[in-house]
Amino acid sequence: MSFDKLLIDDFLAGYGRFGVNLGLDRIQHLLERLGNPQNQVPIVHVAGTNGKGSVCAYLTSVLSAAGYRVGRYTSPHLLTWNERICIGPKAITDDELWRHLMSVAAAINVETTETPTQFEVFTAAAWSYFAAQSVDIAVIEVGLGGRLDATNVCPEPLVTAIVSLSREHWQRLGPTLADIAREKAGVIKPGRPVVIGPLPKTADTVVRQRATELDAPLYEVPPATTTEAGHLLSGLDGGAPIEYRSGLLGEHQRVNSGVAIAILQLLQRQGWHIPTEAISIGMASTQWPGRLQWLTWQGQQLLIDGAHNPAAAQMLRRYVDQLPQPVTWLMGMLATKDHNEVFAALLRPGDTLHLVPVPGHQTAETGELAQLALTVCPELTGCYTYKTFDAALTAVARMDSATKVLCGSLYLIGDFLARLNG
Repeated sequence: MSFDKLLIDDFLAGYGRFGVNLGLDRIQHLLERLGNPQNQVPIVHVAGTNGKGSVCAYLTSVLSAAGYRVGRYTSPHLLTWNERICIGPKAITDDELWRHLMSVAAAINVETTETPTQFEVFTAAAWSYFAAQSVDIAVIEVGLGGRLDATNVCPEPLVTAIVSLSREHWQRLGPTLADIAREKAGVIKPGRPVVIGPLPKTADTVVRQRATELDAPLYEVPPATTTEAGHLLSGLDGGAPIEYRSGLLGEHQRVNSGVAIAILQLLQRQGWHIPTEAISIGMASTQWPGRLQWLTWQGQQLLIDGAHNPAAAQMLRRYVDQLPQPVTWLMGMLATKDHNEVFAALLRPGDTLHLVPVPGHQTAETGELAQLALTVCPELTGCYTYKTFDAALTAVARMDSATKVLCGSLYLIGDFLARLNG
């Protein structure tokens, strides 16, 4: 039987009213009633503010190239919920997703426990699917924070990673970088290896202290270096460095790919057969849509990128600095984001800014964003607001600009891709 995606959307929307409610009691009780599928799957657990999705994409591509059946769980999605649960490059089918969601629904016992959140229900379905499909390994991305995230239910991950740390989701994780680092460091497990990218000093201190307390071997990975041939070179201390190409754009992929290489080398040390050729093929063929992705749109080249927080915006700006200037920006942001710092990272004198609401989400008000943008960068050539995304797309399409960028929210990127795909 084939199910309409609206059926899945409506079912999950019913749990969306419970909002974000961090904690492990509900998910652990739910998984126990499902037979603890999370304990049947070896995992790599990936946390961080930015870059964790790219790391998951690299790992899935390489491990698949090595012949393994690889589950991947990431969030959010761009087009459909199915994207979040994959085996290799293939997303879960509607039929399978519905079947596992119904299994989760049947396991919920509201008489004895609090109703789980939408993310907890979906995460339980992912564990159920991966166990049923007997994947060899699952690459699991943390949803929010780490310590109390619904993915943090495996006591012995093969490897844990914290790719990056910056100030985001402070409303839930704590006001300071040290607070946020403590929450992210909650994914570290006793005696299990943890890989970290370059972290701010305050965050680095917190993470190292936690690793020491748990006797967890810690491996700090510097950004990969660039070889004369234009490839990247990275590897663990004491291990042979590996030369490779990255399938993803941007200087920040030196960090993300380096973390992925370190994780792969730690898996090799644990007996996983990952030939150098598989690493070379997998890294070069990695794809991660919606992040520094070029598309042809109405006969023009358009760069799309989520850039949904200040750190991601800084990465985008470093890439855009290499392109023809000035830049035409088409942006929408959620109300919960740090708008001031995102504008400060992206906008430059002579740029033009077009502001839109993020369809279907808790969007920031475009008039308020315009006032803020002009305060941050008074030398903008123009700053325009639109009531609809369609109106903004039409206006930007008519502009004569060598570099056009759509960014500010992954939800906005997803809406655009849906329009592009009809």
